[in-house]
Amino acid sequence: MIEKVTFRDANIEDLPTIVAIYNSTVASRMVTADTEPVSIEERTPWFNEHNPSKRPLWVVEYEGEICGWISFQSFYGRPAYDSTAELSIYLDEKFRGKGIGKLTLKHAIDACPSLKIQNLLGFIFAHNDASLHLFVDFQFEKWAHLPEVAELDGVKRDLIIMGKKV
Repeated sequence: MIEKVTFRDANIEDLPTIVAIYNSTVASRMVTADTEPVSIEERTPWFNEHNPSKRPLWVVEYEGEICGWISFQSFYGRPAYDSTAELSIYLDEKFRGKGIGKLTLKHAIDACPSLKIQNLLGFIFAHNDASLHLFVDFQFEKWAHLPEVAELDGVKRDLIIMGKKV
């Protein structure tokens, strides 16, 4: 399966699928701090913030079907932090647990030099063991622990910032 995975720059026609994959994670309370599904219209400005040469948004495809996406976003929005980016990876539920997440994270890390990214960050809930393990497998380290900074359905949740120098 993994050998049939490809990556490409997302285009606006991909946005409904990107949003659907994102929204499929909201109910789990494991991945995103959004508590309600988002709309395509709400995500359009976020989509437009991406730049293929510096902060890309890629779709992950398996046999031509979008099975996930990768987003690089600027950290803190100030010029001194240009070499640092936050990475988000979302996979369609039916493609999880098949090694695509590892392949996707490796692809993102490998692209960092050409994107002029020296520090890669992952913002992960402390109760999201699968994502934390994935990042640890790629030598990310815990760079920050923000206790109880999120509240999901009345439960306080910690946020872990995983970091890697690339």
